[in-house]
Amino acid sequence: MNALHEIDPAFRALPARVLADAALGRARELSAEHADFRLERVRTGRLRLRDGHLESSSDEEATGLAVRVVHEGTWGFAAGIARTAGAARALAEQAVATARLSRPLRGDPVEPAGEPVHDDVTWISSYTVNPFDVQEAERAERMAELSRRLLTADGVDHVDAVLTQVIENKFYADTAGTMTTQQRVRVHPELTALTIGAGSFSTMRTLAPPTGRGWEYLTGTGWDFDAELAELPELLMAHATAPSVEPGSYDLVIAPSNLWLTIHESIGHATELDRALGHEAAFAGTSFATPDRLDSLRYGSAAMNVTGDRTAGHGLATIGYDDEGVAAQRFDIVRDGVLVGYQLNRELARAGRFGRSNGCAYADSSGRVPLQRMANVSLRPAPDGPSTEELISGVEHGIYVEGDRSWSIDMQRFNFQFTGQRFHRIEHGRLAGPLRDVAYQATTTDFWGSMEAVGGPATYVMGGSFGCGKGQPGQSAPVSHGCPAALFRSVNVLNTNREGGR
Repeated sequence: MNALHEIDPAFRALPARVLADAALGRARELSAEHADFRLERVRTGRLRLRDGHLESSSDEEATGLAVRVVHEGTWGFAAGIARTAGAARALAEQAVATARLSRPLRGDPVEPAGEPVHDDVTWISSYTVNPFDVQEAERAERMAELSRRLLTADGVDHVDAVLTQVIENKFYADTAGTMTTQQRVRVHPELTALTIGAGSFSTMRTLAPPTGRGWEYLTGTGWDFDAELAELPELLMAHATAPSVEPGSYDLVIAPSNLWLTIHESIGHATELDRALGHEAAFAGTSFATPDRLDSLRYGSAAMNVTGDRTAGHGLATIGYDDEGVAAQRFDIVRDGVLVGYQLNRELARAGRFGRSNGCAYADSSGRVPLQRMANVSLRPAPDGPSTEELISGVEHGIYVEGDRSWSIDMQRFNFQFTGQRFHRIEHGRLAGPLRDVAYQATTTDFWGSMEAVGGPATYVMGGSFGCGKGQPGQSAPVSHGCPAALFRSVNVLNTNREGGR
């Protein structure tokens, strides 16, 4: 828990316990085997600037309550915004009615895995300054000042800037006796520089990832914006005039700013147990990493060790307790290249005979049912691993890749293609100039099997996204992925310009 802060008084003032008692009491009266209650407030602020001038500002807040039950082995759910005991009881009645209506469609009876009771606990994420305590004018000026640094550089014609900030409060209680109150903060500043040439243009974004920090991130804690903005114009101009890559087989050294997204798509989603069991097939797809291959599937090389971690410092998916009252945990997904675990909620833990959930239930608002959502899924560095420069020095003919851009992956998370923002030729162990139009293509197991080495802890960076999508109706969850720089041998590289018929 963050000792610097307390739960926002405005959220504390809401009658959470009264509402929970009313809802859970009514669920018990209606013979629900399990019931849980959530009261949530999500506040989202966003600034958009064009060439250093504020174009739009928004500050939105959504508060509501939700009741979920298991009644006669069937899920039921209801949500609303009225914050009275009567409304909470009515939601419990509606949730039970929904379960009764759904009963004929149910397969095996729902039985959430057991979980220790956590009685009246509080958790607050790690940040120094709540960004909502900073006046809009100060926030806008900081983004404008960063924009002006880029605009004064030769060749930069336009700069777009976006700052997104979120504070999320959540109260949870269930009929077993667990009660949790939580608060977490996250921010994402992003600047994109554009240069216009003869009949063409090029863009380049900052690599600063979204993070579970506060306003201090914008003023030098956790990222060096001065250093990044100083080099970005030169990189943009080099990219604009860079030669187009020749397709073929290349050794790749991939920076965390690119590799995090490959981890997200080819490992994070592939090891969600609901996908592996086929529950997401109708919408988001399934997974090649099916449960019958647990402890035997060679996911990658022996250098590959991947964890799911809901406790990682400043991670976007970091929590104290998930939306089923399960305490945050760190767990293995891939060990020495072999699949050894999945991401679970309480229902999946029981259905998959895993014993206990590893705390991966999340709903993006009070109006949504908690789903199994991604933990901070991260590739571990080698304790005495090489620097990025040492990884590059071991490559005769290859490409160094930085920054995420577009990607494509099939519905089983197996065949994929990823591009990036910045590409540099490697010749005889040295960077030898920029490239463009690069995409790397592989199957998941071939790609991770080609990973010869991972960098040491000094190369480790946590990337991520505010918006991982899943479910019907769709939900968006924040998630981080840490990784070191890594060396991959003989990866197929495409020329995106030619592939696009240009």
